Amino acid sequence: MVLRLLLRAWPRGPALGPGAPCRPLSAGSGPGQYLQHSIVPTMHYQDSLPRLPIPKLEDTIRRYLSAQKPLLDDGQFRKTEQFCKSFENGIGKELHKQLVAQDKQNKHTSYISGPWFDMYLTARDSVVLNFNPFMSFNPDPKPEYNDQLTRATNMTISAIRFLKTLRAGLLEPEVFHLNPAKSDSDTFKRLIRFVPSSLSWYGAYLVNAYPLDMSQYFRLFNSTRLPKPTRDELFTDDRANHLLVLRRGHFYIFDVLDQDGNIVSTSEIQAHLKYILSDVSPAPEFPLAYLTSENREVWAELRQKLISSGNEETLRKVDSAVFCLCLDDFPIKDLIHLSHNMLHGDGTNRWFDKSFNLIIAKDGTAAVHFEHAWGDGVAVLRFFNEVFKDSTQAPAITPQSQSATADSSVAVQKLSFQLNDALKTGITAAKEKFDATMKTLTIDCIQFQRGGKEFLKKQKLSPDAVAQLAFQMAFLRQYGQTVATYESCSTAAFKHGRTETIRPASIFTKKCSEAFVREPSKHSAGELQQMMAECSKYHGQLTKEAAMGQGFDRHLFALRFLAAAKGIALPELYLDPAYRQINHNILSTSTLSSPAVNLGGFAPVVPDGFGIGYAVHDNWIGCNVSSYPGRNAREFLQCVEKALEDMFDALEGKPIKT
Repeated sequence: MVLRLLLRAWPRGPALGPGAPCRPLSAGSGPGQYLQHSIVPTMHYQDSLPRLPIPKLEDTIRRYLSAQKPLLDDGQFRKTEQFCKSFENGIGKELHKQLVAQDKQNKHTSYISGPWFDMYLTARDSVVLNFNPFMSFNPDPKPEYNDQLTRATNMTISAIRFLKTLRAGLLEPEVFHLNPAKSDSDTFKRLIRFVPSSLSWYGAYLVNAYPLDMSQYFRLFNSTRLPKPTRDELFTDDRANHLLVLRRGHFYIFDVLDQDGNIVSTSEIQAHLKYILSDVSPAPEFPLAYLTSENREVWAELRQKLISSGNEETLRKVDSAVFCLCLDDFPIKDLIHLSHNMLHGDGTNRWFDKSFNLIIAKDGTAAVHFEHAWGDGVAVLRFFNEVFKDSTQAPAITPQSQSATADSSVAVQKLSFQLNDALKTGITAAKEKFDATMKTLTIDCIQFQRGGKEFLKKQKLSPDAVAQLAFQMAFLRQYGQTVATYESCSTAAFKHGRTETIRPASIFTKKCSEAFVREPSKHSAGELQQMMAECSKYHGQLTKEAAMGQGFDRHLFALRFLAAAKGIALPELYLDPAYRQINHNILSTSTLSSPAVNLGGFAPVVPDGFGIGYAVHDNWIGCNVSSYPGRNAREFLQCVEKALEDMFDALEGKPIKT
């Protein structure tokens, strides 16, 4: 079980499924300026967090070959083994030595942090579909609070309370508790706050608690990814006090914090949002937001044109805004519409470069869509959980609340941009590209109701392993092969940790999938159960290794990055078609669950892949899948359902239906 813990985060374009409780939300302090008043300072553990280990080179090579085994035939595998041997005894050994030496000189961070930022920021593909994921909130349990204005006001104020609590150091530190009775107690908190920051992590470790890295949290607010030639920049200006609101492609700003840093009165915020919702201006002919969906190089060039056309100050207001609130003018029809709308929408009403967009539809359906370069799922999920808890349990306004008689026409500034012909042409081209791309994306979802976590744990099986096994069986049934599979795992237990990859496709899942799909009648229920148990045990080992920074993907990535930085010719291991193939992740998967999450998702990370967001709940399993032409998400989900039915039959001792 160990850190199975450390919550899954996202892959390249990260995700999750419908939500169930997985961590207690911190104690709140009711309405006011702050969400909570933690007696342990927010960043108390940060200085003493352990450093992300660099695995031994021989362990990385062994793990890499184990992950390659189910994907290659014998001849290919022998070639890959040779490449690995040469690498391990030659250039790889030298690069590893240099990486370790470099890491020793940079004790303030992790060996993966720089290369990982670089990987995101140098990517030239659009952030939409390729990187940005979404997660949607459950509805407010009180139906009348799902009114768009009421929910937008409450969520905005809860988000600003989170910002204030974080900046005041009053937000409870993010800690993974293996024994909450001991470590998540007032007694422990009263003791640990007096332990110096340089030692505090060890105090938590003694009571089986694992503080998590919180270095990404400051980028949640006042932050934007700026397009630049060859490499984007992350921009943050925490002096700005205004909120950016998008509606029908129009941009509005108003202050949500006053000059002293206090939250503007609730009734004023409500009045300003009401004013924006009552604006009857038609949508702009050239909606600027499309540009944030462009290829980064194209967008960088167009942004420069925007600046030289007199829009620098206006863009600064967009970039520095506390966050971006998107008010959509239509209700959500169903879960598939929800996924499409929150993942990409129509391109006019999102600023995709903002650290996050808080989206609220006409019927109060809400979601967070976020840019991925600055951070991973752990920081966003904490924000998400706290905003849901605060806005539903301590709402700032009721549906009956009257907004202030503030003069919103003065307080709310509607931004306008000077657009020359080149910019108008650029926006038109971006729109055409956006519309054409979005038409190619299919999303579908299922809810498997026969059982979930409770049943699987009684069978002594890892629920996550069973979900992953279902994806392996489904792909084998649909396409007749085992392919590269990615499951993201957070390494936030370490200073400046990001993610590591779990490789769910193994010799065990391949053998088990072939037994279930190709020859179920040849095996007794007991034999099938035994194979499932082997898969579960091995998956548990991979999960534990990944969470402890002992995968192989990030290590090999960092060695490759170092070779490029030193101008060394790319080692043969990286030129091996098998290396390219294992990094062409046809099944890209991610899971996050929380009482606040309704559904989450992301696009495939390769054109011939699937993007699989999933969650195993107590008594059901949810799965949200995306695909492009050439792959069929609906059909894949039918195969996932069949795989789950077959496994549940085997576990209950029933014969497998053919």
